[in-house]
This record gives sequence, C-alpha cells and structure tokens, in this order.
Amino acid sequence: MTDPSAATPPPDPAEAPADGTAPDTVPDGEPGPGASGTEETGTEERETGTGEPDAGSVEAGTDEAGEEEAGTGAEEAPDEAAGSGDGAAAGDASSGGEAASGEAAAELSEAQAELAAQRELRARIEQRKAERSAPVEAGTKLSGTAADLLAAVRAVESGARPAAVPRVEEPAPARPAPAAAAPERTVRPPAPAAPTVTEETTTAVRQVLARGGAPETLAPQVAAVLGEGAARALADDPWQLLAVPGVRAEQADGFARALLGAECGPADPRRAVALTAWLLEQAARQGHTALEIGAVREGLTRLSVPEPDKAVDLAVSEAAVLVFQEENEPEDDTEDADGAQAAEEGQGQPPRPEAPVLLGLERFALAEESLADGLARLVRTVHPASWDGPELARAAGTHGLVLHTGGEAARAEPAALAGEARARGLRVALAAHTARDGAVPVAALLSGAAGPGRDAEGALALDLLVVLDAPQLGLEPAAALVEALPDGCRLVLSGDPHVLGAAGPGRVFADLLAARIAPVIASRTPDPGPIGELVSGIGIGELNQVAAPGKEVVIVPVRDAGEAVHRTVQLVADSIPRAIGVPTEHTQVITVGHGGSAGTRALNAALKQRLNPGPGRFGGFDPGDRAAHSPAPGRTVTGTVVSADAEGLHLDCGGTRVVVPKERVESELRHGWALTAHQAAGARWPAAVVVLPGDAAGGLSRPWVYTAFGRAERHLSVVHGVDQALPRAVAEGVAPERTTRLRPLLDALLADDDEA
Repeated sequence: MTDPSAATPPPDPAEAPADGTAPDTVPDGEPGPGASGTEETGTEERETGTGEPDAGSVEAGTDEAGEEEAGTGAEEAPDEAAGSGDGAAAGDASSGGEAASGEAAAELSEAQAELAAQRELRARIEQRKAERSAPVEAGTKLSGTAADLLAAVRAVESGARPAAVPRVEEPAPARPAPAAAAPERTVRPPAPAAPTVTEETTTAVRQVLARGGAPETLAPQVAAVLGEGAARALADDPWQLLAVPGVRAEQADGFARALLGAECGPADPRRAVALTAWLLEQAARQGHTALEIGAVREGLTRLSVPEPDKAVDLAVSEAAVLVFQEENEPEDDTEDADGAQAAEEGQGQPPRPEAPVLLGLERFALAEESLADGLARLVRTVHPASWDGPELARAAGTHGLVLHTGGEAARAEPAALAGEARARGLRVALAAHTARDGAVPVAALLSGAAGPGRDAEGALALDLLVVLDAPQLGLEPAAALVEALPDGCRLVLSGDPHVLGAAGPGRVFADLLAARIAPVIASRTPDPGPIGELVSGIGIGELNQVAAPGKEVVIVPVRDAGEAVHRTVQLVADSIPRAIGVPTEHTQVITVGHGGSAGTRALNAALKQRLNPGPGRFGGFDPGDRAAHSPAPGRTVTGTVVSADAEGLHLDCGGTRVVVPKERVESELRHGWALTAHQAAGARWPAAVVVLPGDAAGGLSRPWVYTAFGRAERHLSVVHGVDQALPRAVAEGVAPERTTRLRPLLDALLADDDEA
C-alpha cells in the first residue's frame, strides 16, 4: 500500500479551525486524495485523533441489524448484529411488506412482491418436505442419519474414533435429456394464498402477552408467526416468543417466568429447544446458513442452559433443527493423485480432516438444497448455441449458467447482452436488487408485478435472465428465482465481488464463484475518474493517492463525533451544492451503523433539523422528509415523504408512489438522509458523504470501505476521524466468513455428474 503521509507531511492539528466549522467551500475544506498534491488523499491517515471516541460507540463490525459487516440481514435488518431492540423493526418489516402503489391499486408493490416470492419459496419447501423419505417426527428419539452423526460426534469427543461418519445424502440429480429431445418441463404448483389471522386470534394473543408482562404491541407479529393457535401455543410454551424477530433471550425468559411461575427453570426442555433454534436464527442475521455444532453448544452455555449437549440432541429429535455433515472435497486433482501414488508406494498419507458437523434450520437448509438442485438443472438442460459477439455473449450461448464480474462501469456489459438477446428473438428479463439501469427488482419479477409473468406451467416465460448486483441476491430470493426458471433457460449473474454481500443468510454469488460450476467472465472495463481509481485500489487492498483536479474526492478531517455530525450537515446543506453543483437531494450520507454519536440516527436528526424542520406529526415524519423504506429484510428503497392521511404515509420512491400503512411506519421507515453501507449497496448518487468518526473504527472492513466509497458518481467527501484505522481496514480488514452449505452441495452434484 502506498502511504500518503510519506509524500506529504501531516499538517499541524493546530491549523484546524478552533470552532470546528467547515470552510466556505469544499475545495477550501480538505482537497481530495492527491488533489494537486496539497492534501492527503481520501486514503491518507490524517492526524485528527484529538478527541476521545464517544461512549455510545458503534458495535464492532455492525452496520445495522442485519447489516453488519458480516452482511447480515434485516432492516436492511435493523441493528442486527448488536442484537439491539431495533431488531424488532426487522421483524415488522419482514412480516408486513405490502405497501400498495399509489398509482394503481391493482399494481403490486415491492413489499407485496417480496411476500409473494417468500410464499412461493415456502410452497417449494413444503413440497420438498412432503417428499422426504424419512422425516424425523416431533417428539421422537434421535434416529437415522441424525443419530449416526451425533453418535460419531460423541465418539470423537470421548477420545474414540468412530468407525465411519455417514454423509447426508442429497437427492440424486436428474439425468440430462437426450440432445435430440426437448428438455422435460418442471411443473410448479401455484403459490398458496397468504394465511389470514383473525382479530379474535390477535386479541387472545394480546391477553397472553399482558399476563406475561410483554408489550401487547407484539400481538400482530406473534399471531402472524404462530398462526391461528398462537394464544394457546404461547401459553403452553412461552419461549415461542423467540420466534418473533427482535425478541432477545432474556426477554423470553422473563416472559416465561411471569407465565409459568415456579414451573419455569433454566433446564426446561422447551427453553432448550427454543434457544437452540434462536441461536441459529441469530447466526442467520450474521449471514450463516448453518453453524458448527460446537459453536451452538457454546452459545447455549452462555445462555445458562445446564446441559447443552442434551439440548442439541433434543432440538434435533424434535425437528427444530437439522444436522448435516458434507464430505470434504479435495481442493484439486493433485491431492487425489498424490494419495494414489503414496498408496502404490506403500506410504501412508495423513487422512483428510473430517468435515465439521453442522446444525441448521430447515428453512435455510431446504433453500440451499433447492438452489443447488435448480442451478444444476439449468446447467444440464440448456441447448448450446453459437452466439456471436463479446466473450460474455459467447459464454451465455453455450452455458446455462454464467458468472460475470466487474465494477460499476461493467454493468453495461450484461445490460448489452440482454439487448442483444432480445434482438435474437429471445424472451429476456434484466433484474437487479433494486430498480436501476433499466432493471426491475427481483421481487417484482417473481411476483409478476414486472417482467414477462408466468407460463402455463408456472415458470417464468423466459429464455434468458440477467441479474445485476448478484452479491446482494439473498439465499431465499435466489432459490425462489432459480426454481421459477424453466428448463433450458440461461441465467447470467453479474456483480462486483468486492462489495458487501447480501444482508441476510447465505453468500450465493461468492459460493458460486468458489464452486467453479460455471464459466466466469471478468470485465476489463475500469471504473472511470478519480473515484473509480480510488475504489479500484481499495478492492485490491491499497489506499492510494489519486489526482482530483475537480475536487472529485475531498477529505474533511474531524476530531470527534460531534464535529463529524456538524461538518456532515454543512457539506450536505451548503458546501457540496455550492462548490460542486450537486443539489442536496442528490447527495447521500453513508455511515457505519445506526447507533453511536455519529450513526444514522444522530445524523438524520441533525440533517432533518437543518433541511426540513418540523414536528414530525406522522410517526416522526413530515412532508419533504427523505425516508428509507425497508419493506422486507435486506431491501431498502429511499424516497421522499409526500403526504400522510388515514391510509398511511405516502412516499415518492424514484417516481413510484408507495403507501406505508400507519401501523407499519415505525417498523418499516427510517429517515433516509443517512444510510448504512448495506442499505446503500446496489444504488449510486451523484455525491456521497462517507462519515468515519473515531468510534466507527471497529466496524470498518475492506468490503465496507469499497462499498461506501463506490456509491459516489461525481463527488466523494470523506469525513475522516478514524486515523490509521482506515488504511488498516483496507489492507487487512476482510469481512468475516459465513458458514454456508451451497458450495459443498454443488460439489457433490458435480461429483455425481463426473462419476455417471
């Protein structure tokens, strides 16, 4: 990494204005990285650490519930990793994403599209569950593969080596259809209607919550999660309250003590089962689809479960969680060749380490299995064709699945492929995480609100689907999308592998790149300008000086979080519009988390006071406020508040009118002048202000910095107060790994094909 301080001595901190005010114009502030060589670049580590980090610092690694560095999901998952109370908002968002479009009542909103997609996936999962040959019945003892796996674990822990560790078998892949015959169509039943919960059920749940001292406002969520028998289920097992997103273990324990009295204890089997599943739900918010069994036991120990081993066994026997162990595949053919040669020469070879035993929730396990099977189906059923044109077009003509990588400028390549395919007479759709560059949202495509709709067999009427922003594609939407594609359809997934992953469980795009199941076409189109040069360097771990003659990148040093908020407001409201020519409404603030003295809450409060002061008569909002709408975990759309009435809060989201019912305003809406990087991923603005106060240092990683800096098109201001933490994060700060099963599932399917 190039050290900017080596080129230019750090300025004396005494030169900073005594009152901490910003200069009149951005150019007079801190010229951007390498701008005329007079200031350190956005990459430099400016000596500004004269103030102590605020007490309310952001939890390390968090972006927001569901949006931490791990790329978790909720609200864009509100305050997820920290496990804060804001997580309840994520639950609200996921349970109610049905905001209706103001343009036409018949038109589905993105929230309804999300729910429709989830219902379709649940239908697929229920179908898969019904086809399972040996289900584990609730209440029975451990049996079959699960019993063998856990018995093997016990043997290892006791010092003995098990004779054999069974492998969880995956369904045998379907054989490819003969080349001369048309591929067999996969018939998909229609998604079931959304379940309805009566007012009587909600009232009964409210009464149970009141008896246990829990907020009665949770009643609609509990009823939606537990169904018509929610009141009885909750009274019989108070720990069922943990099924509501945002509820913490200590809250459920308090509720259970109030309901059960002397019968309540830490060893209660109901508590053990519920907490085991809850730990896996929390892991899913951090991006994991499964956890090693040892990690689950450690989590149960921290929650004062007396016998965590028995708790895990009970949770598996009750079918609350599933147990898996995939075989470790060799990294390459060399390992197998070396082993065979050693055997011939009579030399022993150390055994390959056994794969860990994993625990997971059925919902995510079936989604990963469905996704793996669906991708293998697309690969097998495509009819190769010779397409002229760039490398991406030739690959798409030959293969059923193609992966495309590149930065923001590279998005034009898959978009051009879609246009060329339409010209060939093919049925084509261009989709993305959010609507941008002519792409429709994935949720809207699945629901039929946009795109070609479904054919007579229930599949999307497509010959080619191109998906942009593939790293933001979550596990369950990806599974639903692939399930909906007809046999023989081509799928192109395109995205920047350096950005933050999806805010939720899974790492679909990264797993596919690692699995080598499809050709990978890497774009050679660089992102232009000083911002593109800066972001490209960050992607390879280098924070370089860049020439910024037009003030494209500016560094604004700050001493503490209070000054960071002050300078941010001045940049957005005055300096950038006046000096750069970008209006306030086209400037987006990005920070590390929701909490802390310079998180989104503090910044949005200060920006509202300056830009649109008002009493917040409707749930804290006034007409003209910028809002961040999260109708479902992992998706955030920015808009402007237009009006409010008895129906709800009316938003203008990029020309689309959305109505958020008043009962969901608190759970689905935040002010949107400031976002986290996870919320901002997949979108860009003419100008961006990235705020890095001292207490945010623990939340930085290379993917976070890359994503945040890359949201700016024309101008980037960095409010810099983290000193050496910024270059350290770029050089060393790799986001935490996620435990997933997609790659081993794909490896197994490919191995079966090779053996056949």
